[in-house]
Amino acid sequence: MSARIELPQVRHLGPARLTAGLDRFQRLDLAAHVRVHPPLPRFAQDDLLYLAERVDLRGRGGAGFPFTRKARAAVAAAGRTGARPVIVVNGSEGEPPSAKDRMLLARAPHLVLDGACLAAAAFGAEEIVIGVASGSPGEISVPAALDERDLPCPARTVRLPERFVSGESSALIRGVNGLPVQPAAVKARAAEGGTGGVRRRPTLLSNAETWAQLAVAARLGPEAYAAVGTTTEPGTVLLTVNRPGSGPLVVETPFGTRLGDVLDACGLRPGDGVLVGGYHGAWLGPADAAGAPLSRTGLAELGGTLGAGAIAALPAATCPLGEITRVAAWLAGESTGQCGPCRRGLPDAAEALTTLATGGGGPAVLEDVRRALGGAQRGGACSHPDGTARFVLSALDVFARDVEAHVAGPGCGRPVLGVLPLPRHEGARLEVDWSRCAGHGLCGVLAPGLVRLGPHGYPTSTTIPVAPWQEHGARRAVNQCPALALRMHRPERAPGRPR
Repeated sequence: MSARIELPQVRHLGPARLTAGLDRFQRLDLAAHVRVHPPLPRFAQDDLLYLAERVDLRGRGGAGFPFTRKARAAVAAAGRTGARPVIVVNGSEGEPPSAKDRMLLARAPHLVLDGACLAAAAFGAEEIVIGVASGSPGEISVPAALDERDLPCPARTVRLPERFVSGESSALIRGVNGLPVQPAAVKARAAEGGTGGVRRRPTLLSNAETWAQLAVAARLGPEAYAAVGTTTEPGTVLLTVNRPGSGPLVVETPFGTRLGDVLDACGLRPGDGVLVGGYHGAWLGPADAAGAPLSRTGLAELGGTLGAGAIAALPAATCPLGEITRVAAWLAGESTGQCGPCRRGLPDAAEALTTLATGGGGPAVLEDVRRALGGAQRGGACSHPDGTARFVLSALDVFARDVEAHVAGPGCGRPVLGVLPLPRHEGARLEVDWSRCAGHGLCGVLAPGLVRLGPHGYPTSTTIPVAPWQEHGARRAVNQCPALALRMHRPERAPGRPR
């Protein structure tokens, strides 16, 4: 492994299954892998489907969709069309607070490949495709692991841009097919024919942890697999616990473990509130968080969601609204701008949050936030608007006292410490030179979804983040500004991170 790549650290509460051997080895190459894990049994198609159904294996990427339903649909499509299926491993983890799939592909790649190879052999797959984020450890680790082992069919890795939406299933499939990596405008089931360009092939897609869990279940069997966890959600789950001032810690724990116990084990406290499920997840108040069971059903009863298992506790020293505003602005810029909720709803909400966080606007601006996010829900081309709305709206409820301080006056008085992780590199931004700006308002006409104008025709912000889909409008505004008051700033990415 390259020295420039930092490998996520791990811990386990209860049995170490996916994290087995990682206390002894920095990375499990094939020799270490076979020392840690017993031989992998072979399964016929029906036996593998029965195993996955018995343990109620569900996707660990956020949606929690039953693996068996996807697998049966892909097998059925293969039977109808005569085309052999394709197995796809989603390892493109573009969400800053999540590191569990990155950890697996970096440190235990053979466990992920075990699950993918099991399915490929049982279902007669034509190919295995592993999607990895550009610049991530998997870009090095996965090809090295593929070279070490025998495979039931050809396998390859596909590099994807490190963006939040790259992990959405249809965006990943478009990347595999050589198309721009963005969610498909028209929703379609991958099982019916996702990969393959013109010659569509039935596709079975799951994220890295799901494939690793399948390999664990195959070795243990359904009874031993269900020895930990809950009755309805057996087994273990990987969590990414974000620690202010330190790198993320990937924790393996049985389903049903109390969130408070996980925080204690990581040296954290609930603080003012705890985010569970990442930036498409939801916030819990300190009292609820301490006793919350880490399971899909347990969190749902509290208004939360397990999502991709990313956890962040917000300490009392930082301004909650300021933290939420940072992430909301980043999420608005991470969209692909294909639908109204992403083109208007998320940017409008981010701008209103910025006004609130700086202690301006009053109750009307808070209502603007809720209205913009309410309109963004359930109308997007993908789940990005819904997830972003859940993140922000749950924060407004949990941090209601802090929000009220910003609505009623200059704010809570606390600094924004940047506790919630965001990418180290900045994106493009549009900068306004107030010494030149004459309030012509042309920029608001040329880039209406980007530049917001105040009542006197001047931009409401001097530094405006620019999403990729907004760059054309931003360049037009720069080139045609009569006062030459605009410029595009495009900082260099961090060393070692490919473009």
